[in-house]
Amino acid sequence: MSIFDDKTILVTGGTGSFGKKFLEILLKEKKPKSVRIFSRGELLQMEMNNAFNDSRLRFLIGDVRDRGRLYRALNGVDIVVHAAALKQVPTCEYNPLEAVKTNIDGSMNIIEAAIDNSVEKVMAISTDKAVHPVNLYGATKMVAEKLFVQANTYTGTRNTKFSVVRYGNVVGSRGSVIPLFREQARTGQITITDKRMTRFWLTLDQGVRFVIQSLEMMKGGEVFVPKIPSMKITELAEVVAPGTTMTEIGIRAGEKLHEVLLTEDESRHAKEFKNYFIVEPEHPFWGKTNHSDGKCLPEGFRYSSETNDWWLTHDDLHKIVKSS
Repeated sequence: MSIFDDKTILVTGGTGSFGKKFLEILLKEKKPKSVRIFSRGELLQMEMNNAFNDSRLRFLIGDVRDRGRLYRALNGVDIVVHAAALKQVPTCEYNPLEAVKTNIDGSMNIIEAAIDNSVEKVMAISTDKAVHPVNLYGATKMVAEKLFVQANTYTGTRNTKFSVVRYGNVVGSRGSVIPLFREQARTGQITITDKRMTRFWLTLDQGVRFVIQSLEMMKGGEVFVPKIPSMKITELAEVVAPGTTMTEIGIRAGEKLHEVLLTEDESRHAKEFKNYFIVEPEHPFWGKTNHSDGKCLPEGFRYSSETNDWWLTHDDLHKIVKSS
């Protein structure tokens, strides 16, 4: 029996790329009692409702900034997946106060509403940009991660558990570089910020399934990090736009050459499993026997996109790009 069976699940930012795929898998492979989609856009909700046409769906207009609305939306909810965020790096840089209100204040509202409504499990979706952040988006997600881990100390007699999933770039998600490369390819020339650049890369399906798996395993307080492949930005460009000229324009403000999913300092209190890592919280509430079958990491271990031992081949990229 799945933890999702006969449960009421709410997804914030549920009309986005993640929410659509999460809903598709959940309705097809699990047996939820109902799924609430919480988001701001009525048109996207209507389109999603028409696409799925499932009586278990509930669509709630609301913003994570609105604590009162969240309190009502989370009433009777068993599981929350928090995917709502301002995610575009340039947008967050230009509108920093708005990014803080959504990504940090919104996370605080989720935490308080979940505790007061006795939600069982809450999973926040994070990003590799939260690790050693160099832009505001990454900084707000770093703070959100800390809030969700520490929230486990605020639950009191309630049994609400909070955890985080942190992963890299998602193929086909909003803001993906693939549509940009395809559009530029028509001109015969594409722009590359830096030809040395590497990124962690996974499909939407892989990301969603890892979140579902993590929800099933979570004890409360972990940061789950999947083992995923790296790719070179030049190889992706060659696959998406073969035969085009690449023009190097330099790294943009708030952009990294490589991404990190697990730092040397985090690895001291992390465990390795076959397909993922778990960063354990450094707080008294954490049970030392949790995930005891994991392997401790060597001193100085760092999980970074340029030193990863798993790389996407040309054929791998062809398959991924074709399906996106």
